[in-house]
Amino acid sequence: MRRPPVGSPFQLLLLACTFAVAGYAGVRLFAGDWRAIALWIAGAALLHDLVLLPLYTAADRAVVRGLGAAGRRELTSYVRVPALLSGLLLLVWFPLVLNLVDERYRLATGQSADVYLGRWLLMTAVLFGGSALLLALRGLRARRATKHRPPAVH
Repeated sequence: MRRPPVGSPFQLLLLACTFAVAGYAGVRLFAGDWRAIALWIAGAALLHDLVLLPLYTAADRAVVRGLGAAGRRELTSYVRVPALLSGLLLLVWFPLVLNLVDERYRLATGQSADVYLGRWLLMTAVLFGGSALLLALRGLRARRATKHRPPAVH
């Protein structure tokens, strides 16, 4: 009889700690208005599965088709990663980016939320620009490697 692959004792301890923290967070979270929280979680799951997933799947397929042949599929990472990071920033900060905050935000922080859209757009441009720079450096390195390659002996 073979022993099931359960991992090292450190992995098991880490997994047990993760479940303990998640359980504690769940108990604290549902101690308040548990119906509103359950509704929010279900709504977020439905929004993601029924709206967002088809949208970003279609966008990813459009990028793959736009880049052409299957040999260039590895280039999609240079679009996927900055798009993912930009989307994550928008997801976390969307009330500020879309200026959906009320006067309480300005009173609490002393700052206006008007600057966040410009900052998010600038960060998105930096992410895509950095990705384009990495792609260009990769192309230069590949071109140099092919120039210095000795001729094939037949």
